[in-house]
Amino acid sequence: MDSTRLATAFSAAFAAQPAGFVRAPGRVNLIGEHTDYNDGFCLPMAIEREVRIAWAPRADATVRVGSLQQQGVVTFALSGAIAKATAPAERWADYVKGCAQILIEAGHAVKGCDLFLTGDVPLGSGLSSSAALEVATIHALCAASGLTIDGTTIARLGQRAENRYVGTNCGILDQLSSSCAVAGQAMLMDCRTLALTPAPLPAGVSIVIADTGKRRGLVDSAYNERRAQCEAGAKALGVSHLRDVSMHGLWQAAQAGTLDAAARRRCEHVVAENGRTVAAFACLRAGDAVALGELMDQSHTDLRDKFEVTCAELDGMVAIARTLPGCLGSRMTGAGFGGCTVSLVRTGDAPAFAAELERRYRVAFPAMTPAVYVTGAAAGAGRL
Repeated sequence: MDSTRLATAFSAAFAAQPAGFVRAPGRVNLIGEHTDYNDGFCLPMAIEREVRIAWAPRADATVRVGSLQQQGVVTFALSGAIAKATAPAERWADYVKGCAQILIEAGHAVKGCDLFLTGDVPLGSGLSSSAALEVATIHALCAASGLTIDGTTIARLGQRAENRYVGTNCGILDQLSSSCAVAGQAMLMDCRTLALTPAPLPAGVSIVIADTGKRRGLVDSAYNERRAQCEAGAKALGVSHLRDVSMHGLWQAAQAGTLDAAARRRCEHVVAENGRTVAAFACLRAGDAVALGELMDQSHTDLRDKFEVTCAELDGMVAIARTLPGCLGSRMTGAGFGGCTVSLVRTGDAPAFAAELERRYRVAFPAMTPAVYVTGAAAGAGRL
């Protein structure tokens, strides 16, 4: 992504030159869905799409923020409680406001600044556009305020901004991936300890992301409902998080009537997904792309049948992908209800796979506007 256009827009909005630039990538989760808030395991990697912010300090306690993708400039003061937007057209800036508010609440001396941002992570696609914005914003605010904060803490602050200010009860997966990813690597993420263990993709395979064009808003979706169901299931099973439950424990609870059928299905997905994710990491270490693809297929089936967070568009994209040459596995990625799929494809087949997947999907879902692209594993956030 070229910063020239961003610098020009910054100068036009604020009649000054930016002092610097920061970036934060989106992410794709290869496997390990709806496990993060259950203290489980995920296997994400950062992607070659990102949010980039031009910044400059101000002499007062005011923040002004604009975007190449939005109209106008939003201005807010850093004193007292920072109010959310009342106009729908300015709600995008609530992510920036939330980050400022959380930094202040954490005791950091945030100073006024001008920010102008752009990004090419598709909104509402399941590729963590909001986390990329949060992480990039915190980096920009820190740069303008002379603050140095480590990547894991930045991820926690970004998650807190989304939980407390924006109102989405997300786990740590998205922000930690954006903040701490390693170039060229996927990462086994332990969401209890926040430990990250990198592993390269097997030789001869590529990652293909397919955006269905179906959008969902997490705040207004069943995401928070699914999280509440998992928390209720853990409580019924006598543990703090479903990470501490085994399949045998679920079977015993079902026999005793502790869980109803729906709760058991939700819990079964999470418990099985944790096992699949650890197994998938072992596949990466062993270079076993075929076994990794099979685990991805199993994950999608459970997300469809047990966790019930897919949709016709996601299921259709996955079904088409699995019929194409070179595909080793395909699944939905992200929270579900819309957004993207991720496929493991032999590198030699990847360009033709991407083109044919998009063509067939357009025929099957003519009302949707898909986007399919091959991506590598990008580095985590930082200053440019």
